[in-house]
Amino acid sequence: MSELSYETVAIFAQQAGTLYFGAIFLAGVIYALWPSRKAAFDAAARLPLEDDEIDHD
Repeated sequence: MSELSYETVAIFAQQAGTLYFGAIFLAGVIYALWPSRKAAFDAAARLPLEDDEIDHD
């Protein structure tokens, strides 16, 4: 049975972390650019510009 050295585990963790981050990032980009989400993102983009009457009493 071969033992795993620190270097082997570190390299594996770095590569696995990079792949994991890449997959999560790609999923986020796909979610944000999905055509059916356009209306929701457009509404959210206009939200700070809307003039709401807020009662601060």
